[in-house]
Amino acid sequence: MTFHSILFEGADQEFSAECATEPAFFNDLNLDQFVNRVTTGWEEYNLAPFYYTRLGDLQTIIFRQQIVRDLEPPTLFQAIKSFSAQMQAMRRRIDQAKQFFYERASQRGFLGAVEIYCAAVERLTLDICSHEPKSQGLILLQDYLAHYVSSAGFRALVTETEALKADLATIKYCLLIKGDTITVRNPEDEDDYSVSVEETFKKFRRNADQRFRIEVRQIEGVNHIQAQVLDGLATLHPDTFETLKTFCTIHANYLDPVIARFDREVQFYMAYLTFMNKLRIFGLNFCLPELSQTAKAVEGHNVYDLVLAAKLVDDKATAVCNDFTLSGAERIFVVTGPNHGGKTTFARMFGQMHYLASLGLPVPGTEARLFLFDRLFTHFERHENVANLRGKLQDDLVRIRSILDKSTPNSVIIMNEIFASTTLQDATFLSRQIITHLSSLDLLCVCVTFLDELASLNEKTVSIVSTVDPDNPAIRTFKLERRPADGLAYALAIAQKHRVTYGFLKERIPE
Repeated sequence: MTFHSILFEGADQEFSAECATEPAFFNDLNLDQFVNRVTTGWEEYNLAPFYYTRLGDLQTIIFRQQIVRDLEPPTLFQAIKSFSAQMQAMRRRIDQAKQFFYERASQRGFLGAVEIYCAAVERLTLDICSHEPKSQGLILLQDYLAHYVSSAGFRALVTETEALKADLATIKYCLLIKGDTITVRNPEDEDDYSVSVEETFKKFRRNADQRFRIEVRQIEGVNHIQAQVLDGLATLHPDTFETLKTFCTIHANYLDPVIARFDREVQFYMAYLTFMNKLRIFGLNFCLPELSQTAKAVEGHNVYDLVLAAKLVDDKATAVCNDFTLSGAERIFVVTGPNHGGKTTFARMFGQMHYLASLGLPVPGTEARLFLFDRLFTHFERHENVANLRGKLQDDLVRIRSILDKSTPNSVIIMNEIFASTTLQDATFLSRQIITHLSSLDLLCVCVTFLDELASLNEKTVSIVSTVDPDNPAIRTFKLERRPADGLAYALAIAQKHRVTYGFLKERIPE
């Protein structure tokens, strides 16, 4: 096999990724915030399309997981980071060269960029070989680099760059300045006045080891006087400057497209691993999940909402971790409990984990076994849209109808408190119909609801309840337990909120 991409095994996948747009469910699962956070600082690489492109085949996911394993150790991670920094420096040098108005200054900038590129590629080749990668992607890259750096074309590029740089470094000249006239000429055995100056002031030297620092203002670019000096030097050394001009013409396309693509694509891993390592410092775990295209028995241990955890870390707080398991015929989590108890967070977490796994990335938690879905759908509450002239209930029905028409037995659906705008009787009837239909499809689903009846609808539904502090039901623990829904904690919390518990009523009723 020949290396062509560190993200995709097929060129068709790479093309589709470049055309990808943000999926419809990103906002509901807060994955839009995740992408914004992860890609901050990596804007020049345009990584968002890669995070928008889920993988549908297990082989490519495993291909990426193996690369993640290779990149997680700090040594190889830092080697790739160093290579990326050199490539950034190369691009800055090229940009500066293009901005120079004067041709010879631009040519010298181009030579500097090529020099950085050659050194970066050779260093990367040595670093990857020394780390002995195990992943197919990095092994193929290692082979590609080994052939590339030993190729006649690259060796000629290195040799010509070094020779031209050495020739330019040997050029010495004198400037004769008289009034507003500058004359450039070759040196003629002039005295080195720096030696004379040092000798004259030698007797005044004290504390030789003392350091004096001054700020020297850096001037960007080349002004017209410097450009004319370069023109004078070109007249004195025509062969060297003609060689420089020829070099820039011949090697205008020096940048290897495969290496350039690697430099961009590898940032997909680097950005995520950087984000991940920041959370690990605060004790949050990540793992590479086990994925299946057939088995729908899923589980996760010490899992959490990735976006919420990142926000909590910013606030110096800690995320609450949970577990989940579906086995046998179980397919649907029905999540009930008090408001603000972590129900929606659990639903988002379930969707986030499955999506991140479909990208071939580690997921939050210590262990996970997940299902490789074909499509992911979300149905979260929306504000009423007056533009479509539909009421809120009708809009909910239209949206859920669209999801049901498109979903398959291999889909994942996340529903968050649908039909909250209608009566309890209608909400119960409609929700039962939908859960029954989803059960017949045998797909995976999380349904956050205020209807306890749905939790025990059939053998495919599993009841998950968000818990409260047993001593104070108004305090949420954000832990979710697998147990029958009873609504007691929710009812008690609402009663306390509205001051209608037995204690509050007794205080208000006169004896």
